[in-house]
Amino acid sequence: MFLFITFLLYALGLVLTAVGSRLSGRCATWCCALCGFPMWVVSGTVASLSVALPQLVLAFLASGLSITSLAVGAALAGAVTDLGLVLALCLLRRSVTVDRGEFCRKCGILLAACLVLLLFVRDGALSHTGAGLLMALFVLFVMESIVYQYRLVYDEDLQPIGVGPNRLPRSASVPASQTMAFPAMSPGNAVKNLAGVLGGLALLLGGAWALLYSATALANLTGTIQALWAATLISFGFSLPLLAEVLHHPFGSIWKRFAVRCRIHPPAALPMQMLNSAILSLTFVLPLCSLTYRARLPVGAQFRAYDVPVCVLLGLVLLVPPLVRRRLYRWQGGVCLGLYLLYLAAVLLAPRAGA
Repeated sequence: MFLFITFLLYALGLVLTAVGSRLSGRCATWCCALCGFPMWVVSGTVASLSVALPQLVLAFLASGLSITSLAVGAALAGAVTDLGLVLALCLLRRSVTVDRGEFCRKCGILLAACLVLLLFVRDGALSHTGAGLLMALFVLFVMESIVYQYRLVYDEDLQPIGVGPNRLPRSASVPASQTMAFPAMSPGNAVKNLAGVLGGLALLLGGAWALLYSATALANLTGTIQALWAATLISFGFSLPLLAEVLHHPFGSIWKRFAVRCRIHPPAALPMQMLNSAILSLTFVLPLCSLTYRARLPVGAQFRAYDVPVCVLLGLVLLVPPLVRRRLYRWQGGVCLGLYLLYLAAVLLAPRAGA
């Protein structure tokens, strides 16, 4: 009976976090647009940050409660899932068009964050220097996102590359559908959107607490390490709404209608948003957890042995072909998906102690 209630709480947490993150993210972008911020600033900051809201809130709660394995796992395993599952399936199943320069620079930031983790968690804890360097990379990420959105809006010096039948030549412009557009808003709409931000954050907090409690209960009940549940149930659960979008909503229309109404980013921008989410998990979520924990954040052997090296491999697989050959390939998605499956097998069959 207790196990059934735990899984029911887990399912409730997934629904609340999915609805809350979409609702608060969409309403926040509308509120920023109402305040007069340019579209390229909103798209480069709030819209990008909203993608990583579930990992951010859960890691914030977990680190505040000193459940550091789930805090670190939500960030690192979330980054691996974003790249190895969602982005990989995007490359395998969808027509993808991205700007080559932006894609390569973001992959470079991802690899730089992984290098910081490799250098500054060798003793089992993230040092304050490492957390500071990750925050510096976060600032660089935000500046890069704003500059790219500005160039995208004004069609300045873009080099589109991609895969699929609708792939554009390098001389063509990135589709305008990758930018965010906001309708004119009335005072009544402003109040509704502000209420949507607060209500969405409340749902997100409730869902994150439910996921945190269920993962902790399952770890205690089964005698397994908490990192295992962060890498499986939590990270995979966070990716389900995105997987539904990649697979064109195969299981019905209720979530599709809500997702379209509360869309945070255009469909064509999903691959870049997955890369952005992975970067934010490393450069923003982890340093914030370190601040909340108020000490050096423990990073267990599980994460040092599996998550960080897999992130490095995924980043290299994504970076090298656009950098050298100036294009993307479907086989990159297959390799990333294979690495993710190997990662899951290692996590499930050979868990490391101290996580």
